[in-house]
Amino acid sequence: MLVNSVSPIDWALDMLDEAKSVEDVQTALRCSARAAVQAQGMTVVQLEDGECHYIDEDAMSPLWKGQRFPATSCISGWAMLHDQTVVIADIRTDDRIPQAAYRPTFVRSLLMAPIRVDGTPAGAIGAYWADRHRASADEIAVLERLAAAAGRALTRVTAGLTAA
Repeated sequence: MLVNSVSPIDWALDMLDEAKSVEDVQTALRCSARAAVQAQGMTVVQLEDGECHYIDEDAMSPLWKGQRFPATSCISGWAMLHDQTVVIADIRTDDRIPQAAYRPTFVRSLLMAPIRVDGTPAGAIGAYWADRHRASADEIAVLERLAAAAGRALTRVTAGLTAA
């Protein structure tokens, strides 16, 4: 019997290539990123008027979906404002982490990559681990690849929205 096995990253890249809406992009990320890097949680963040809006997540327990934080006071904002991927092995020792926001969560380690729309950071995708974990080069590459594909998809679908 032949089994067609598609990796989460390949599935997500196909879905992002076919995305027709912002919601399609969110769904592709939510349904793939966590498995692609074997994390216990993931989130999709949108930069809106200087705030980080946590628009979607897939996690073993609730994180911040629906909440907003100033971009200058959260790690997803740091990734977008500095246009850099962030790897933090222990959130308790990094001064960029708002400890009060993370304390009630399972998160101990994270990886956050900016999503660029037309070359400018407009969002981020984050992966979270419950144990101390330093993201590997492969995990970083996978999340950055998803972020880049999401950025291309968002550029395409938002151009279609403004043209309509």
